[in-house]
Amino acid sequence: MDPCPFVRLTVGNLALKIPVASKPARSAVHPSSSPCFCKIKLKNFPLQTAPVPYITPDNNSQFPSDGTLAATFHLSKSDLDRFVSKSIFAVKLHLKISIYTGRRGTTCGLNSGRLLGKVKVPLDLAGTESRGSVYHNGWITVGREATSKAQFHLNVKAEPDPRFVFQFDGEPECSPQVFQIQGSIRQPVFTCKFSFRTTGDPNQRSRSFLESEWSNSKKSWLSSLGSEKERAVKERKGWSVTVHDLSGSPVAAASMVTPFVPSPGSDRVSRSNPGAWLILRPGDATWKPWGRLEAWRERGSSDALGYRFEIIPEAIGGMGAAGILLAESTLNAGKGGKFVIDLGGGSASPACSPKGSGDFGYGLWPYCIYNRRRFVMSASVEGEGKCSKPGVEVSVQHVNCTEDAAAYVALAAAVDLSMDACRLFSQRLRKELCQDHP
Repeated sequence: MDPCPFVRLTVGNLALKIPVASKPARSAVHPSSSPCFCKIKLKNFPLQTAPVPYITPDNNSQFPSDGTLAATFHLSKSDLDRFVSKSIFAVKLHLKISIYTGRRGTTCGLNSGRLLGKVKVPLDLAGTESRGSVYHNGWITVGREATSKAQFHLNVKAEPDPRFVFQFDGEPECSPQVFQIQGSIRQPVFTCKFSFRTTGDPNQRSRSFLESEWSNSKKSWLSSLGSEKERAVKERKGWSVTVHDLSGSPVAAASMVTPFVPSPGSDRVSRSNPGAWLILRPGDATWKPWGRLEAWRERGSSDALGYRFEIIPEAIGGMGAAGILLAESTLNAGKGGKFVIDLGGGSASPACSPKGSGDFGYGLWPYCIYNRRRFVMSASVEGEGKCSKPGVEVSVQHVNCTEDAAAYVALAAAVDLSMDACRLFSQRLRKELCQDHP
């Protein structure tokens, strides 16, 4: 499998110095008593906002440590081709940063913060898919008043971040093929089989189950082919997706282990009682747990799918240990969005990672490699009621074999199916998701 070129543009090590005036104006908001923040904008990408640590001019001990990231932009090959223009009339690309003092948010429709100054960092992205580049690392003067001498520190750099890209050829519940994408080339690498699991815990399955999965490639996995009207059930349970390689061998699976049920007096799955999936990998002729995905329907004005994903230490023998949280956020239930695991900051995923392992080799995969604060994977899904063919991107450093890639494909299928599992129980599901009970 050959990866696609991607570039990771990061903004970090932010800090602000402002000398204290002998007679400050009454209307001035000084950062020593009020927080600072900045807005970071790259052309055609969503605006990102980050706090800016304030340090006194005579004290550098509070300076942020190396690697403290404020924003991250992920650029695909098409983004690079668009930004790297050979025309002499092309406008030079800049990263634009606006620095504010005061709290973030709006009051009466106006920004609460006071604009201190703006910074523009020129970017030349040519060749960055194969080599890194630092565009700025140090202090820069900001502010319109020459007497203010406000100093803003930042580090802006780009580095190669190649990824494997996969695309479902249909909705996960329709047992589609999964293609690897490289430019205009689409190559089949996996097949998915959706089924209803009626009995047994997938974590306790025996050798006979794995062997039956191996030989049952022609079995029909859809047990409800009649009316599209959903039965009046009070739970959604037993969904399972098995990922096979091109030889027909199962290489990963996503199995619903906690039913999705509405909270009492409601028709929605609540955060306090979420449904859950286990992401499984084959080993010793049985399934072994690798990750756990929980999903629910958020309340309030923002109609969203809430989720949290953990790596399970049992996958490397750490029996009884707590899961390692890698992602917790929401997806718009109507429009869909991207499920992202990015430990490098500048995303909705928590910028945290396990501690205590000094071995960064693959011998303790997958635990130790999550010490690397980098992009891990993303999965794009559509909103409920729309035809969704998830796209999956996985960093090459997290794929050491076919089973590694398949585990992320299974996770993407579970995220997509959670959109349907968390759909309001007053609404009907498509027939492929409705098990035919006698």
